[in-house]
Amino acid sequence: MTALYERGLTKASVARSLAAIRSWFKWLAKEHKVPQNPAALVSTPKLPQHLPRVPSMEEVNSLMDSMEAARSKTGNDDVAAWPERDRMILELLYGCGIRNSELVGIDMPDIHWKNDAILVRGKGRKQRFVPLGDEAAAAIRVYLPQREERLRAAGKELLLVDGPLVMNVRARGKARLTTRSVGRIVKQIATSHGLPAETHPHTLRHAFGTHMLEEGADLRAIQEMLGHERLSTTQRYTQLTASQVQRIYEETHPRAR
Repeated sequence: MTALYERGLTKASVARSLAAIRSWFKWLAKEHKVPQNPAALVSTPKLPQHLPRVPSMEEVNSLMDSMEAARSKTGNDDVAAWPERDRMILELLYGCGIRNSELVGIDMPDIHWKNDAILVRGKGRKQRFVPLGDEAAAAIRVYLPQREERLRAAGKELLLVDGPLVMNVRARGKARLTTRSVGRIVKQIATSHGLPAETHPHTLRHAFGTHMLEEGADLRAIQEMLGHERLSTTQRYTQLTASQVQRIYEETHPRAR
């Protein structure tokens, strides 16, 4: 590690090398080539936290309100080819704060209309209910008749009741949209409305947590909705908010310039 530092490598690069060595020795110990994993005793370098750029509430609201029913010019079937579905995707990612994988994993029985909630499956298949807001619910209701029409046209009526909520345009395979396609859809819509090119589904999840905190939501309630196992993970959003407060202060206060 000292040699790597002397070569000018960053802490992140050194940590990556250490992780590789640690995994190698773990395998050696498992195969009884060495008595134990000596690399496990070496501490990982403390890495600086790079806080993601979170769009403001005004930017997100403008994005949601200005989505137009236009087909993509990219030629990709699942990128902005189904405006009603794509609006629902954004409403669920931001309105419920769910992960990309949780979004595509939602099946029709997971929508609990009477309780205004959706059952999602997080990391480790842990289940939790997240609130279903009015805008997200409205977007789902607009989308569902089109979903039914496409499934019937593809001869896949069996998926109407128990199939995936978010489906691909042509109902290929089991009709479930992939996380990669969701990423492309979100990125294209975001960039076409002036948001940074690095905007992705997790950006909307970050925005959910940050905006909830800014509006006074309890940190533990946010932790529950996001499905974080540790409160320390959720506390990252307090750092996001603090950094935004600092930026606003530096940009606006006359004695800070």
